[in-house]
Amino acid sequence: MLKLIKGGRVYSAEYQGQKDVLIVGDKIGMIDEDIDPSVGILEVEVIDAAGKLVVPGFIDQHVHIIGGGGEMGFASRTPEIMLSQVVRAGVTTLVGLLGTDGTTRQVHSLLAKTRGLEIEGITTYIYTGAYEIPTRTITGNVRSDIILIDKVLGTGEVAISDHRSSQPSRQELKRLVAEARVGGILSGKPGMVHLHVGDGRDGLEMVFEIVEESEIPVSQFVPTHVNRREKLLEQAVRFALMGGVIDITAGVSPTSGDGDSVKSSTAVRRCIEKGVPADRITMSSDGNGSLPEFDGKGNVVGMMVGSMDTLHRELKDLVREEGLDLSLALKTVTSNVAGVLGLYPRKGRICAGADADITVLDEGLDIEMVFAKGRKMMDRGEVIVKGTFE
Repeated sequence: MLKLIKGGRVYSAEYQGQKDVLIVGDKIGMIDEDIDPSVGILEVEVIDAAGKLVVPGFIDQHVHIIGGGGEMGFASRTPEIMLSQVVRAGVTTLVGLLGTDGTTRQVHSLLAKTRGLEIEGITTYIYTGAYEIPTRTITGNVRSDIILIDKVLGTGEVAISDHRSSQPSRQELKRLVAEARVGGILSGKPGMVHLHVGDGRDGLEMVFEIVEESEIPVSQFVPTHVNRREKLLEQAVRFALMGGVIDITAGVSPTSGDGDSVKSSTAVRRCIEKGVPADRITMSSDGNGSLPEFDGKGNVVGMMVGSMDTLHRELKDLVREEGLDLSLALKTVTSNVAGVLGLYPRKGRICAGADADITVLDEGLDIEMVFAKGRKMMDRGEVIVKGTFE
C-alpha cells in the first residue's frame, strides 16, 4: 500500500510550501502540490496533514542504547532503551555508543542491540569504542571495525578533559584519530572521532594542538557536550570557525552542576550570533545515559537518566524562546546530523528518492505522527509500533 501525506506544510529542512508527500515502500516517491490518490492501480492510504508541519525524521547521533552509567556502582547502571522511547522522541535514525563503562558493556552487545532496533523499525548505527584509549573494539582495532562492520561509522565517545577518561596523551589521541580517518577513507564512511569533552580546564586544547601540528583535518573530530561550560562553549565557537562541527547536548541547563552550563537552545543561538555557520551545529540527546553530578572532589552527589525527548523539547525552544526560524532549527537535528554521519542526502531531508523518515508536528510543534522507513510508528501522539518486549 502507498501512503499519501496530504496538505501539510513541508520542510526539507528548508520550507517547501504546502505540498503532498507520496510514500512508496520505504522511500519518498513524489512531492507535489496536489497528488491525486486515485491515480494508478495500487491502493493508497491518505493521511490528512492539513494545518500540520511535515518535517524530516529527527536524527540523534548520541544515544546509550544498551544503557550507561555505573558511577554509583552496579545498581546505578541504566537499562537498555526501548523502541517506543525512540519513536516518542520523533527520532527515526540514531547512533548508539558506549560511555564510561567499556568493561561490563561491550561493543559486541551494542552492535546486537543496534541490529535489533533496526529490525523493529528504525535506522541505526554505532560508534566503536568507549571513553578510554586504547579503546574497545570488535575486531581488535578501530580501523578494522570501521572498514569491516557496516553499522560502524566512527569511534566514540572517547573522553578528554574529564576525570573519568584514561587521561590520553596528545600522541595517543592523534594516533586514534589517524586510525579512524584511514578506516573512513577505505570504507567510504566519515571515520569521525566522537569526543566526550568533560569539565576539565583544558577543554578542547588538545584538539587544537593536534590540528595545528598534524595533517589531520578539524572535520575528523566531533566534540559533544560543548555547552556544559561557558569557557568550553567559547572554545567550541573557535573550533567551528576553523571548519569543525560542534554537537550541543540537549537538556543541559544552568540549573545543573555549578550553574556554569549553557542551556542547549541558547547555546545554538549564541554560536550563530558569533558567526558559526548554521550547518556546523548539531544537537543530540545523550539519551538513556546516566547524568551524574559531581562535587568539587569528583564524588558523585546525584544522578539522573538522559531522555531522548530533550531533543524535541530543545527544538521547540529554539523557535519559541530563541526566535530561530523553524527551518534553521530543524537543521540541527536533521540535515546537519545526516551530513556529519555521511548519510545525506538519503537522510535528513524530504525529497523524492530520500528515505521515508518523516515526523509530523502540529502548529504548536508537538509530535503527532512518525514514519520510519515508510512505516507509521506514531499516530495522534501515540506510539503504535512497539518493541518486541514492550
